[in-house]
Amino acid sequence: MSDVQHAITMAATPETVYELLADVSAWPVNFHPTVHVERLEQDESHERIRIWAVAGDQVKAWTSRRELDPQGLRIAFRQEVSQPPIAAMSGAWVLRGLPDGGTEVVLEHSYRAVDDAPDDLAWITEVTDRNSRTELANLKALAEQAADRSELRLTFEDTVVVDGEAGDVYEFLYLAQKWPDRLPHVARMDLREDEPGVQIMEMDTITADGAMHTTKSVRVCFADERIVYKQTVVPPLMTAHTGEWRVTTVRGGVSVTSRHTVAIRPEAVPGVLGEAATVADAREFARTALSGNSRITLEHAKAYAEDITAGSQV
Repeated sequence: MSDVQHAITMAATPETVYELLADVSAWPVNFHPTVHVERLEQDESHERIRIWAVAGDQVKAWTSRRELDPQGLRIAFRQEVSQPPIAAMSGAWVLRGLPDGGTEVVLEHSYRAVDDAPDDLAWITEVTDRNSRTELANLKALAEQAADRSELRLTFEDTVVVDGEAGDVYEFLYLAQKWPDRLPHVARMDLREDEPGVQIMEMDTITADGAMHTTKSVRVCFADERIVYKQTVVPPLMTAHTGEWRVTTVRGGVSVTSRHTVAIRPEAVPGVLGEAATVADAREFARTALSGNSRITLEHAKAYAEDITAGSQV
């Protein structure tokens, strides 16, 4: 096994830092490498989670067990099901209060490559180092701005009800490579799906003023139910953007919801929206832009599914 440690100090209490680490549901917004987390089991001191994360130029998924010790300020983890070239991975987040009221955070990893292959071990070491440094920097920034975090984040939804089949709606959302022919605001789409259900996409979107805007995202697809995604390259106004397309059968049809969670980058607001602009202006700007595109997509998904239903009834 190879053992490594990464450490950082931050001007925040251990309790504030621990809370950020314990809440895995917020990791996709809090930590750049994390795309999506599913909590599979949970009790007071243990949980089992499924994580999708960017590792180099790939997306890896694994199942981990975590032991949570809020009194000891420690969270241990062990990958239960790893993905090659990782054969085994475990570690811990260890927090120590400092005399000035701050916190030292040590992130420990122990890992082994499949068949102990040297090249694979080097890849794991490189990715672990890069992601650990990124996560610790994210954690420091979040912990030190804890008081402002609620103002800098917003979550919102748009929903339509479709007189059609859930599978047809899901198909429209899943086959994003066809969006340039189906959606007026999508000019280009490059999509690859190296592993079933995990899509990496780059899209050119036409904005309201006619400009072109490029986004890169990772999507995790759960057949006929939902698609969750995270932008891996975000606009200057944001530090994070995650979302979900959710398809639910309801009385009278199918409910289709687009959900966004956005984290605003406050220092970028004047440069993007003007010197007099505020975080509140940035929140409204992001909501208007994202909700507008989502509603267009929802309406076209609705029309697509309802046309199929109407055709089958002829």
